[in-house]
Amino acid sequence: MTLTGHCLCNRTCFEIDPPFLFVGHCHCESCRRQTASAFTTFIGVEQGQWRWTGVPPVRYESGPGRTRWFCAGCGAPAAYENQVDSPGEMHFFAALLDDPEAVTPEMNFHADEHLSWAFGAPELPVWRRQPE
Repeated sequence: MTLTGHCLCNRTCFEIDPPFLFVGHCHCESCRRQTASAFTTFIGVEQGQWRWTGVPPVRYESGPGRTRWFCAGCGAPAAYENQVDSPGEMHFFAALLDDPEAVTPEMNFHADEHLSWAFGAPELPVWRRQPE
């Protein structure tokens, strides 16, 4: 079943098709700084299993091979692409889904960078860096 999502102003919209590579909480510093949150929850999707359906987002190169996509209208982050560690994948923000309850996080990753005062779902498997 295709899942749909959108940004705050409903300008940047997307569709993603299962099966998903993962659903998990990322604790890395760069994601925390982009979202101004203690961690963020991503849905990993293979290339070819997603599409922009609204106004395509703006891209920001946050490092070599790393692209952060966000809405030019409201500034909401939409997706993250890492061609260095996760080639062929796009990571969408689960909170942007029209039905965020449609997915369930399965893991925590970049746990070695987590904040001492916040850790999402400690009962889930923990990866110090990227999931293997």
